Amino acid sequence: MLWAAFCALNERRRAIRNFDGSPVADEDVRAILEQALLAPSSGNLQPYEVHWVRDPAERVRVARACRGQPAATSAGVLLVFSCSVDIARRTAAARLAYVNRCDALDDNSKSYHREQVGRFTRFMRWGTSAIWSPLYAAVCALWPALAVVPIGAAAARHWAARSSIYAAQTVLLAAAARGLDSCPMEGFDGRKVASVLALPRGTLIPIVIALGRRSADARVEPRWRRDFSNAVVIH
Repeated sequence: MLWAAFCALNERRRAIRNFDGSPVADEDVRAILEQALLAPSSGNLQPYEVHWVRDPAERVRVARACRGQPAATSAGVLLVFSCSVDIARRTAAARLAYVNRCDALDDNSKSYHREQVGRFTRFMRWGTSAIWSPLYAAVCALWPALAVVPIGAAAARHWAARSSIYAAQTVLLAAAARGLDSCPMEGFDGRKVASVLALPRGTLIPIVIALGRRSADARVEPRWRRDFSNAVVIH
């Protein structure tokens, strides 16, 4: 039953570019976001924030920064994902405080989590410094497979973006489960969006998601994907 339900939701989820403009209930958005916050992240550091753009004037400005994409201008809700190492640092501190006060964790579990938080905190203090960037770029030129290792400031931001995408994908599926439609958008001016939301310097915006209900004339065509044999390599 769970598999059938998941397949139905995955089939219903489509990138809708034309919404009917009807309002979306706050309780629906909150329910979707609460599920998104359960998504996994590297080291459980959750290095992202989701900006629920409720103010009508701000929503118009964000939609303009999305270069007038129909999904941005016609959706009832816009969600902007931002991420940074600073958010991860704050999360690490909050997690450590939780571990120290949690009566449901025994001493062994607390020791494990304290060690994990300490290790990631040390990494974020030293490994994400911009001083590593030139060396990192040279190493990646020789061994491209190392390009996903979060050493240096730019690579650390990319790491944070990857973690935020797990939550973004959960939003897309949760919206389908809630009877809503969505559209993930990457074609936006990140500087303008950051300015509208007054985001701190160094914040990365990996994705903006439009939520709403598809219009009657929304284009929903048969899906095309590579078949299994071309997309999956079995070793």
